[in-house]
Amino acid sequence: MRTLATPADLAAIRSRIAALTPNDAAQWGAMTVNQMLCHLRDSFEVPLGVLKWLALRSPKEWAKGFPTAPEVDQRIAGTRPVEFAADRAALLSKVGVFAASMGPWASHPSFGQLTTEEWLRWGYLHADHHLRQFGR
Repeated sequence: MRTLATPADLAAIRSRIAALTPNDAAQWGAMTVNQMLCHLRDSFEVPLGVLKWLALRSPKEWAKGFPTAPEVDQRIAGTRPVEFAADRAALLSKVGVFAASMGPWASHPSFGQLTTEEWLRWGYLHADHHLRQFGR
């Protein structure tokens, strides 16, 4: 099971983020690549049931088109993109901080309280989902 707690998985996510370019187009969804960078960064800041168990442990990829919470939606209340390279660098930094954190964690808006292990699994799955959205 891939997780940001595993150095190789963390390195792979960071490498995929670093490979993004301003010209990458979404294969689904409405956000731009720069909005996605800010969305992921905001999502990693949120934490600094059955649905939870399935989402974190299922071998299936997350579904496309799941609604985004307003606080991490760059078109509503999330961080607005400024400059691609700076936004990408900020995300890479935030991924490192997130992966090294041991909590305490805020509650997830959909899943409630998560353990450190669950947050690091969520972090991998969420980043992977959006990187696949942009062909990475």
